[in-house]
Amino acid sequence: MNIKQYALPLTGALLLPLSAPAFASEANEMEEIEVNGHRANLIGEAISASVGEVSQEDIEIRPILRTGEILETIPGMVATQHSGSGKANQYFLRGFNLDHGTDFATSVDKMPVNFRTHAHGQGYTDINFIIPELIQDLTYKKGSYYADVGDFSGVGAADIHMATSLEQSQLQVGLGEDNFYRGLLAGSTSTGVGELVYGLEYQRYSGPWSDIDENVRKKNAFLRHTWGDDQDNVSITFMGYDNGWNAPDQIPQRAVDEGVITERGSLDQDVGGETYRYSLSSAWNKSFDDDHLNLSVYAIRYKLDLWSNFTYYLENPCPNGTPEPGNGNRCGDEFAQKDRRDIYGWDLSYVMQDEWAGFDVVNTVGSQARYDNIGEVGLYNTVRRRDVDVVRSDKVQEWNTAVYWQNQWQWTDKLRTVLGLRYDYFHFDVDAQSARDPSTLAANSGSKGEGIFVPKFNLVYTINDQWEYYASVGQGYHSNDARGVVQTLDPISGEAVDSADPLVKTFGYETGVRAFLAEQLNMSLVLWSLDVDSELIFVGDSGATEDTGTSSTRYGLEATAYYYLNDEWTLDLEYSYTEASYDHDLEFEPANGSAPVFSNKIPGAIPHVVAAGVNAQFDNGLFGNMRVRYFSEYPLDGGRKGSDATITNMRLGYQFKAPVRLTLDILNLFDSDSRDIEYYYASRINESEPSEGVDDVHFRVYEPRTFRFYAAYQF
Repeated sequence: MNIKQYALPLTGALLLPLSAPAFASEANEMEEIEVNGHRANLIGEAISASVGEVSQEDIEIRPILRTGEILETIPGMVATQHSGSGKANQYFLRGFNLDHGTDFATSVDKMPVNFRTHAHGQGYTDINFIIPELIQDLTYKKGSYYADVGDFSGVGAADIHMATSLEQSQLQVGLGEDNFYRGLLAGSTSTGVGELVYGLEYQRYSGPWSDIDENVRKKNAFLRHTWGDDQDNVSITFMGYDNGWNAPDQIPQRAVDEGVITERGSLDQDVGGETYRYSLSSAWNKSFDDDHLNLSVYAIRYKLDLWSNFTYYLENPCPNGTPEPGNGNRCGDEFAQKDRRDIYGWDLSYVMQDEWAGFDVVNTVGSQARYDNIGEVGLYNTVRRRDVDVVRSDKVQEWNTAVYWQNQWQWTDKLRTVLGLRYDYFHFDVDAQSARDPSTLAANSGSKGEGIFVPKFNLVYTINDQWEYYASVGQGYHSNDARGVVQTLDPISGEAVDSADPLVKTFGYETGVRAFLAEQLNMSLVLWSLDVDSELIFVGDSGATEDTGTSSTRYGLEATAYYYLNDEWTLDLEYSYTEASYDHDLEFEPANGSAPVFSNKIPGAIPHVVAAGVNAQFDNGLFGNMRVRYFSEYPLDGGRKGSDATITNMRLGYQFKAPVRLTLDILNLFDSDSRDIEYYYASRINESEPSEGVDDVHFRVYEPRTFRFYAAYQF
C-alpha cells in the first residue's frame, strides 16, 4: 500500500462533508461542557494536525504498570521494556524503534530529559523521576515542524508540565502482588507569598520473575514554590530521584524450548542498575502589554551504573566448561555502562504580537543553550558487577547553542501560516582514556564542531468553527554520540574506523484535518512522511560505530477519535499505520555461516498500532477505565518477524463523600503471554553451542495479570 499516492484523494474526500453543519443545531442547544485532555478543542490554536494536549485528568484515569507508559498518551506511541523496572523504557513511534529516545525529544518544563553521549544510548530518556500525580498536563507535537525544538526532534517532541498548585492534597498507600508497595504524599499549600507544591514517593517491587528478585527501590521528591499570577510569575523547582534494581533481561527462545529456564527466567541474575538524578530549575514568565517573556534555567546532576548481559557466553566462554563465573577469570559477557555528568542550560523565548501591512502577526524569537559536563561515560567488562577491565572510559564536554525565529501570519480570518527558522551549533570535546591500553584509545580523543540550519513551515486553514485543515513540512535532526563523532580506532580491535556524522538530518511533511463536533467528538486524520539521511550510529553496548550505509523512508497514516458521550461516559480510539524501509537492501550474516539474508525492512518498525479506551465516572462516586493496546507483527533482523501483542488494563474505584478514594488496578487483565519486545541476534548459552553462537529470537514476556490496590486520604 502506497499511502503517498492516496494522500490527496483521501484529503479531498475528507473535505467534502466539512461544510455541512451536521452537528450545528445540536451544538447550539447543548449546555457548555468542560472537557479535558485529548478531548480539548485545539481548532484555532494548533499549528499542525499532530499537535495535542493531555490533561492530568486524562493521565489520572489510566491504569499503568510503569511510569514510562505516560508517554503512551501520545497517539501511536508504544512503551515497552526489555530490562528491569528502573531502566528507561524502549519506545516505538511512526516506524521508529526509538531505542530509549534517540529521535523523540522529551522535556519537563523546558528542562531536557534526553541525554546526549549517554553510556547506554544516544538520547536516553528515563522519566522514572516524575511523580505522575504531580503532572499538570503534557503537550506533544509529532513531526519536525516546530522551531522551538532542536535535537532529537526527527519524530517529534513532548513537554511535560508539572503542577503549580493542586486542588487537593493526598496521602496514598498502594499494595499489590509480587511485593509491590507504594507510598505517596503530595499536595500544595499557600505560603502567604506564593504557592508551594510538594511530593514524596517511595516504591518497592520484587516482580513476577521465577529466579530473580527485581528489588526495585525507587524514591522521588518534588518541591516547587511559585510567586505571582498566571501572567507574571517566578518559580523554583527541585526534583530528586534515586533507584536501584535487578534486571530480568530478554532471554533466548531456545533456552525456554530446551527447559533451561522458564519464559520468566533469567540466564544472568547479576544484571541490573543503580541511578540518581537531581535537578534545580527556575522559570520566569513576564507580560509586557501584548508581549510575553519566558525564561527557564536548569542544572542537573546524574549518575547511572547499568549491568547487562545480552549474549551470555558468546565472547567469553567459561574456562572450565561451565556457565558459572570463575574466580578472577573473565567468564561470560556481562558488562557495565557508567555515566556521571552535570548539565546546565537555559531556554529563553520572547513572544511579540504585531501588525505587518495590515495583517496580524505573532513573532517568537528564542535562544537555547545546553552544556553537558560528562565526568565519565564508560564501558567495562564485569563479572558479578565487579569490574574486570575497561573497554573505554571517556570524559566529554558537549556544548549546544541555538537561536530560532517563528512567525505566525494571519492572512485572512481562515488562513494562517507559521514559518520557523532555527540554527544550532554543537561542539564536541572527547578525552579518551583507558586503563587497559591508554596508547590505543588516546587516538580517540579529539574535538569537532558543526552547525545545522533547519527550516519549518505550516499552513492552517480554518474551514469553520468545527473543522481545520493543516499542511506541514520541515527538517529535524538528532546529534550523534560525541565518542563516535571523533573516534578513529575501534576500542576492541584497534582497527581504523569511520567517525559518525555529528548531526543527522530528517525531512518530514504531512497533511491532515482536525474536527471538534458538538463539543462531544474530537477527531483527526493525518497522512505523513519522513526521510532520514544515511548515518553512522555510535553503539554504547560495544563502544564502536555501526554503519547502516543507506538512507531510509517512512510514511503512514494516523487517525484518532475521542467521544464525550455524556457526563458519565467517554470513549477513545487511536490507530496508526506505518510503512518503513531502507532505500537499499541491507545484508544480515547468520552466525551459523549460512547464506546471507538481504532485506530493506527496518527492524523494530511496527506497522500497526491500535489503542482504545472507555472511561466511566458516575455521580454516586463509582468510576472505571479499561484500555486495550495492540501492535502488529514487525520486522526483525535476518528476515524474521516479532510477534504481535495485545494487553488490556483496567481501573475500578470509588470516591467516598468523605475524603477517601479507593482504587483497584488490574494490569494485564486477560493474563496475556504476549511479548513486550523481541530481537534477533546471535548468543551462546553453553559450551556445547558453536563458538560463533546461535542466531535466535530474544524476548521479554509481559508481566502476568496482577492486582494493585490504592487507598488515598484527601485533605
